[in-house]
Amino acid sequence: MSPDHPRTRERTLLAVPATTARFLEKAAQSAADAVFLDLEDAVTPEFKQQARALAIQALNELDWGARKVAVRVNGLDTSWGCREILDLVESCPRLDSILVPKCSSADDVRAAEVLVRAAEKAGGRERPVRIDALIETARGVAHVEAIAAASERLGALVFGAGDYQRDLGKFQRVVGAPSADYAVLTDADPDGHRQVHWNDQWHFAMARIANAARAYGLTPVDGPFTAIKDAEGLRAAARRALALGFAGKMAIHPDQLATITEVFSPSPEQVVWAREVLQLMAEASSSGKGAVKDARGDMLDIMHVNL
Repeated sequence: MSPDHPRTRERTLLAVPATTARFLEKAAQSAADAVFLDLEDAVTPEFKQQARALAIQALNELDWGARKVAVRVNGLDTSWGCREILDLVESCPRLDSILVPKCSSADDVRAAEVLVRAAEKAGGRERPVRIDALIETARGVAHVEAIAAASERLGALVFGAGDYQRDLGKFQRVVGAPSADYAVLTDADPDGHRQVHWNDQWHFAMARIANAARAYGLTPVDGPFTAIKDAEGLRAAARRALALGFAGKMAIHPDQLATITEVFSPSPEQVVWAREVLQLMAEASSSGKGAVKDARGDMLDIMHVNL
């Protein structure tokens, strides 16, 4: 990632359709770390041009504070995507990033970069626009390392589980949730009882995306959990993403922001432990030691300081 594109804190990436001014105003006032205005899946074809105009107006007139603001454009192979990138980058100084949907190869990133660079020159922008890649196809997962290495403008890899499951030929009502079908039975116990052992059908794609992002200095962001009222399910999905190395998660409703933010923020217990680590390692270093035990008897070394 270029020095012009510092890593931003993206615990929450709020999706908002660029169809209604009220939605955009609420997004600008939300607690989200980052927001993307959606011109793709949330907008029907007959309203694409109207949504683009509304997004431009919102970017130029609303106060977005310090949060990152991106726009998910339509695919570069559609009749809208290229024009959207040119208009947005040229007309919106507040725009931080273009979110490229269904990014399936490094060429998709390079094509978007050519358009962004041309629009920057046309608009006389002083601050460059970065590119975020939405990984939501089987081909995108297969090529994710090449995508991550494709451009210094890249800032984030975002997992799109909905389109990904469709590309795999699988339908699931709640995107981002586990599937009861992806399970096996254990051997029978002495009484003949067998247990259902659940697996996680998202693990392969998520682990590969997170690893590719971290390998190339990008921010990995998990996709949505579409059961808005299931806070417990959302929390579990967010914790899974955190465990795999993701820095944040997409939210499709403001009510999801608090839960996601909590999961991707250090707990009070973690803060206390971190302070203990720093103190113990400073004391150990002053006496020439490179490792020391904490209060529980667990071994600490310089790796813990760098976490």
